[in-house]
Amino acid sequence: MTNETLNIWTHFVPACYFLGKLLALLYALDLCNDVYAWPLLAYMSTCCIYPFMSSCAHTFSTMSTQARHICYFFDYGSLSIYSLGSAVAYSAYVFPEEWVDGTFHRCYVPTAVFNAVLSTGLSCYSRLGAPYHHYNSDILERFPELEQPRFSKVLRTLAFVYPYLFDSIPLFYRLYLCAEDSCAEGVIPIHIQHVVFAFLTCFIFTTHLPERLAPGHFDYIGHSHQVFHVCGIAGTYFQMEAIMMDMASRHERLRASFPLPTLSQTVGLIGVCLVINLIIIGAFSKALYSTPESSKREKTT
Repeated sequence: MTNETLNIWTHFVPACYFLGKLLALLYALDLCNDVYAWPLLAYMSTCCIYPFMSSCAHTFSTMSTQARHICYFFDYGSLSIYSLGSAVAYSAYVFPEEWVDGTFHRCYVPTAVFNAVLSTGLSCYSRLGAPYHHYNSDILERFPELEQPRFSKVLRTLAFVYPYLFDSIPLFYRLYLCAEDSCAEGVIPIHIQHVVFAFLTCFIFTTHLPERLAPGHFDYIGHSHQVFHVCGIAGTYFQMEAIMMDMASRHERLRASFPLPTLSQTVGLIGVCLVINLIIIGAFSKALYSTPESSKREKTT
């Protein structure tokens, strides 16, 4: 039992649950002919990827200093892919009807792709700094995370808060209209639950509660990263339920309003962003093994 034990399971079990939901979707829907379901497929794929990669990161990050950074590079990349998956689903099912096929709607997903790539780059930079910038420095002395931990935390938080806020613009607008008009849409309370858990996820991540109030009492069970995991998964669950409800209830209206998305605009887009993220992660990871100190260790090994 270590402080990482529950961090592993609080994301591995949900990854299995989301995978089961994805497999049930593949079984229930005729994805070859029903292109309206492709954005949901792309979104649910990313819901499986990010908790699984997080679980792997917490499992294998103790192998070495380099392994720890590389594991979390992949963790950050999977989160940015999830943000893009959310944008693809929101574009297809959640957009306010008056915005559908407008300028913002057409620019929404391409901008989300840019945000996902930027998110991966910024979050990796928050750990390592610019790759190769400190090429001749010792590996343990060149991380912004060690030199400026507060700046590193702010940068990493911004790298994920900004894409979420951008992705949620159409949702926030719908919530605003509903509050103004006292609408009775059954999906709105579920969207609100998602937003509440998203806020709690960010709040717990940035405040380090409860362990900052009682140091040493939450080392194994109940520390902020575990609570952060649970809140994030709960937010994803409610987001998934709300997206599926919107998909079902707004089916006819949305299909009549704008052209159906193609495979390249959904699953293909996730694949392209995944490749770009892997290139970014590869650049940062290779830099970890480009110092004289690490080369010397490799030779002695």
